[in-house]
Parts: sequence; structure tokens; C-alpha cells
Amino acid sequence: MAARRQYQELAQQLSAIGAVKRGLGRVLPSECPAGSAAVLGLLDRHGEMRMSRLAELMAIDMSVTSRHVAHVAERGWIDRSADPADKRSRILRLTPAGRDMLADLSERYMNALAHHLADWSDDEVDQLNALLGRLRASFGDCRAAPAAPAVPPPAAPPVLPVPPGEPVEAPAARTTRTPL
Repeated sequence: MAARRQYQELAQQLSAIGAVKRGLGRVLPSECPAGSAAVLGLLDRHGEMRMSRLAELMAIDMSVTSRHVAHVAERGWIDRSADPADKRSRILRLTPAGRDMLADLSERYMNALAHHLADWSDDEVDQLNALLGRLRASFGDCRAAPAAPAVPPPAAPPVLPVPPGEPVEAPAARTTRTPL
């Protein structure tokens, strides 16, 4: 098991990830802010869904989800059609224009990462991917209520909250998620 100082360092490093996310957010086109990018990414990854499921995946309030959905729908990036099982609900799905926007966002993100990590080896990038994937898996579904730990976690410096509008993979208390 890692020493307390290692957990403190990890907490500080994770807190500082906000700067990386803000840097990546700057590559998004003005017409597609982070919340919109998150909607497109989740519809691409999970397929068509109701708005309630989208809100759950984004871990944000339904009213915030509704604003993001309205934004992308106004631009023709998604289609909102009546749910055959419940006419009061809408099924959200990507349109070809939404897939094109998502491809553009993906290209922008990859170019930004390639630029900022140009001095990293392929092995280092692979190692980072593996470790971040493992970290995510260790936390499981961040939207679910966390189980009480068997052993209290070591005290760590407070992790500052992410400012509103900042894209994050986060528990339900946060307002947005990582777009891609």
C-alpha cells in the first residue's frame, strides 16, 4: 500500500489536472462548448437514449442537460424524436452533422495532445493510458453512491472544486463531464 505522502501527492496532481482540461477545452470551437461536446461524445459512445439517461451519464441535473441538448439540437447535431414507448419522452440520437462535429472535436483533441506530449515516448503515452484507465476502474461508476471504505482514507490536502463549465469525469455534484 502506498504511503500517506504518496496519496497527498496524488491528490495534488489530480487537482492540477484542471489546468490540463482547461487547455484541452481551449481547442473546442466556440459553437461547441464542453457541455455540447459531452452530449455528442456520450451519444456516440452509448447510442441513442432518453434525456434522463444522458443526464445520468453526464452526472448533471436534468435542467442543465436540457440546455446542452437544446444547444446541440439547434445546430442540427442531434435529433430529438418521440419515444415510441412513452410519447412524453424524447429519444436523442446523433445526426450526420453531429458525427461530423464529433470527428472535428476528436481531431482537435488528438492534435492538442500530440502537440503537448510531443516529447513523450510511445511507451510513456501507453503507460499513462493504462494507469488512467486503472485509476478510473478503481473508482468504478463515479455516479453511484460510494460504498463506505473499510479503512478510512489517509488525510490529504483539500482538492479544490472544478469551476462551473469545466469538463470533468466527476461524481454527480459536478456540472459537466469530459467531452470525448
